[in-house]
Amino acid sequence: MPQPARRSSPSRRTLHLGVLGSLLVLVGGLVISAVPASSWVADLPWRHSMPGRMSGLVVVVGGLGLLSAAWIRLWRAAGHGRAELRLVRTATVLWSAPLLLAPPLFSRDGWSYAAQGELTRLGLSPYRWGPGVLSGPVVEAVDPRWLGTPTPYGPLPLLWGAGTARLVDSPWAMVVGHRVLALAGLAVLAWALPRLAAWTRYDAALVSALVLPSPLVLAHGVGGLHNDLLVAGLGAAALVVAAERGWLLGAATGGLAAAVKLPGGLVCLGVLLVSLPVGAGLRERVGRGAQVALVSVATLVGVGVVAGTGSGWVHALGVPGTVHTPLALSATLELLLPGARLLAQVAALALVAWLGLRGRTGDPGAALRASALALTATVLLSPVVHPWYALWCLPLAAACHLRGRALALLVWFSFALGITAPLDSELRGLHVAIALTATLVVGLAIALTWAVRPSALPPPARRRVRPSLPG
Repeated sequence: MPQPARRSSPSRRTLHLGVLGSLLVLVGGLVISAVPASSWVADLPWRHSMPGRMSGLVVVVGGLGLLSAAWIRLWRAAGHGRAELRLVRTATVLWSAPLLLAPPLFSRDGWSYAAQGELTRLGLSPYRWGPGVLSGPVVEAVDPRWLGTPTPYGPLPLLWGAGTARLVDSPWAMVVGHRVLALAGLAVLAWALPRLAAWTRYDAALVSALVLPSPLVLAHGVGGLHNDLLVAGLGAAALVVAAERGWLLGAATGGLAAAVKLPGGLVCLGVLLVSLPVGAGLRERVGRGAQVALVSVATLVGVGVVAGTGSGWVHALGVPGTVHTPLALSATLELLLPGARLLAQVAALALVAWLGLRGRTGDPGAALRASALALTATVLLSPVVHPWYALWCLPLAAACHLRGRALALLVWFSFALGITAPLDSELRGLHVAIALTATLVVGLAIALTWAVRPSALPPPARRRVRPSLPG
């Protein structure tokens, strides 16, 4: 008798589901994303009609829904010991691959990165000049809001962008170059997360599954190619390097994170705490803090010197705050209570200082939790908050061995911030499209809510692991 056909394993079906979702995001993204007017994609007829745009939105949201479902299946399998770290990393690679050649998704920031790299190549500091001084295809898809403004980003992505601009002429190819930089951040994060998980005796596969193939990372980090994914990777690596190779290299790595976006340097708080002996006093904390600050700032300034841009980013830090974002709680409160944004920033700095002076020293797990708390507070209290800012803190929080409602909240935010990515401000003016897509998003959220309830979460601990100790 013929043998019955062998069914594919659940892990294989999960991988296929995620790849299909990623392909749908790519196809729909070609319709709804801003592209240079001179590119062949701009000539596609359905990009210029409401039915075509709506179809693209539905395809993108459907793809994100499939990716979210595959992600939930993967981390639940990892939580029950049915998915190893190798499978999680394989899923991340496979689900990211279709997005490699896509235009910047859900935001025009990627086109701004390309223009800023071209400015740096030409010897025009992006800290003084906006992309509007350029002409040609490189600025055709830049958001008009940012054409005349300097960049608030650190010198590291500018240095990378200038190198990419020397190799290629096409703005699309420059964008792909910046996505490679984002993927480098993802690779560093994939290396660091299992080591951070060991500090809290958490399972490496489960932590990696919570973060690497999540809708937040895939939609905003890979698809949107935001620099924040590189910040996340370098920040996590700074903690690991400080514990395993000493505070000097850890502080330098933290300085590199700040050289991408200044808040990334807050991870130096964890470098300080993990590098001190247990029970360190105030004098030791202040001394080591000064050393860490000196090395990280020297690294930040050094990258600016190599890039030829200097430290002009300091004067441009207020540029993002010129736009009100709904997620910025302090900016919303400012409408009712003048001075709320300043008070929120002071509160965030006070918390960081308190953690540095009172946080437990010589304990890698405590240093990880302090870093996650400091970055989370910084995001929540920031005067401007975009969904991709969550990349600063959620990866570190995921390694903190969260349980119950805290774990459910982390999973929910990773899902919600990713699935709502198509509702970016790029769609301004398309009120019907936004309303219908929001309805679809809400439907997907309701359908998947059961999977992120505390009662549906997998057990927290898998295997005993030995934490890394400071070297």
